[in-house]
Amino acid sequence: MITQTTRPLGILGLEPGAELTPESPGVALHPSTLGFPVISEKVTGGWAEDVSRGDPALESACIAAARRLVERGAVAISSECGFFIRHQAAVAKSVNVPVVLSSLLLLPTLLRQLPPPAKVAVLTFDSTRCTEDLLGIDDPAEQSRIVIGGIEGSKYWHDEQKRPPPACDVGTLEKDVTACVARVRAAHPDIAMILFECTGFPRVAPAIRRSTKLPVYDITTLARMTYASLV
Repeated sequence: MITQTTRPLGILGLEPGAELTPESPGVALHPSTLGFPVISEKVTGGWAEDVSRGDPALESACIAAARRLVERGAVAISSECGFFIRHQAAVAKSVNVPVVLSSLLLLPTLLRQLPPPAKVAVLTFDSTRCTEDLLGIDDPAEQSRIVIGGIEGSKYWHDEQKRPPPACDVGTLEKDVTACVARVRAAHPDIAMILFECTGFPRVAPAIRRSTKLPVYDITTLARMTYASLV
């Protein structure tokens, strides 16, 4: 029986849609990572490549999956890909629980924590698809304080677009993300915070915090904050 203190976080899942299990530790939105119950529902047709490029046909599938999660007792809705932010407004309108589909929702708050000209680096699965309209920042002066870096072309990038994707090689992912961080910091030495858009990146967040000595935020930050406010 679901009680108020055990109500789960609902997750919009990518294809192929395997239910999160105890055998998949390290996944950003897994209960072993978050420390509270989670449930997932597959977004039909939601392969990583289609979600990241912004297929508008996925919106109805996102809404349907979110409603199934609420019916199963979800106290809030998050997602397995930061690019689902394109459907944030539609999903939030369709259910009666908080919806936090992407860590990008944190960006306005993070910018306000820093004095200009300090910048926030947004590390993403694909920088060519992480466009300004997804950031929620309209002020040009604030936009200039955001640096986008991506790992497109990497092994992880290629693997995640396979159908189905193979198991994540965490060591390789760490190298790819570390290299991306080094590139953006070399070009922008005034970077003072890092925000991971990709829900796969929290696997390597501790290593990036240690190597950069910078705050690193990701979808788990937002999920924990949201869940803690509700239960």
